[in-house]
Amino acid sequence: MSVDIRRSRQTRGGAIAPVPHPLPQYAKPRYADCMSVPNYSSPSAPVATVDDLVQPFHLATAGISGRLMRLGPALDEILSAHAYPEAVSVALGEALCLAVLFATSLKFDSRFSDGRFILQTKSDGPLGFLVAHFDVPGFLRGYASVAPDRADAVPATGRMDAAALIGQGHLAMTIAPGGNLESYQGIVPLDGGTLVDAAHTYFHRSEQLPTLIRVAVARRYAAGRWHWRAGGLILQFVPKTGGDARPMTPAEADAHDANLAGALDEDWQRATLLADTVEDHELLDPTLDPERLLFRLFHEEGVRRGPVLPLSARCRCSRERIDTFLQSFDAAQLSDMLTPQGDIAVTCEFCSTVYRFAPDAVRR
Repeated sequence: MSVDIRRSRQTRGGAIAPVPHPLPQYAKPRYADCMSVPNYSSPSAPVATVDDLVQPFHLATAGISGRLMRLGPALDEILSAHAYPEAVSVALGEALCLAVLFATSLKFDSRFSDGRFILQTKSDGPLGFLVAHFDVPGFLRGYASVAPDRADAVPATGRMDAAALIGQGHLAMTIAPGGNLESYQGIVPLDGGTLVDAAHTYFHRSEQLPTLIRVAVARRYAAGRWHWRAGGLILQFVPKTGGDARPMTPAEADAHDANLAGALDEDWQRATLLADTVEDHELLDPTLDPERLLFRLFHEEGVRRGPVLPLSARCRCSRERIDTFLQSFDAAQLSDMLTPQGDIAVTCEFCSTVYRFAPDAVRR
């Protein structure tokens, strides 16, 4: 079945304005030659910003499930707490998007309020480590660590190829259901591709279901400063019940064996062709609400939306937690921690909050 994507998508409209900063180009949009990119400027009429949310959806015609996400103030709060080079901020933004897309597919036990999904990397590139936390029901935090001896390899501005920034290593995803329930972890290699590439590998090897993921991270200039934004889209194949009434030909059977179950499904292929037309600026546009974007992409597929899941930035650090941590050190060790001002300063890696204690104020 051939699909004319240009006819399947409604004409793009609305006011989006060019930012002085280039938008990301993680995946080249298909049929870009026939689509004009809107101006990324102020809209002609006030439009409500729709941010920090996950919009689950289902394509009734194709039987495909998905989630559309948008991060604005929450991401800006997390990334602006650090003075990371731009490429590192983009990578951490991608990790936070993936953590959201993964975590919101899980069903955490409602009896526990401490369920968590953790996505982290360990690699040999300049960006040797990053971690993104999703705490139920939708709290985010994260940080990155650049190897001190490789810091000069990361420019202060501009993006870097993932192979040069992250290098070789692994991506680990940990599900902590909460309470005393056992945690689960999946690990996939980082072999010079992007974090999104590694996420696709995870779904291919572990979940064994066709999955499409798109993520975009960029800065937008507004109200006198740059603001970080991100957006993401995930489609996942839903196996049909009852099997295929028509026996496969030998050629179809060989092709089926070489692919994941569902990868050759006509509905799946049509849905992914439509999803591949989404452009980064659409995922990032704060004035383009999820309902309108989903209709642009999938109006012929009978798109149905589920309840919106709100997201926000929240760190779990506190003065009490730090005080408990300091109690594990003896007096001599605490003395070694004294700053020139004569107190003990502890900085949270996630939110950069500095907690100061007088040496004799640490409870023993």
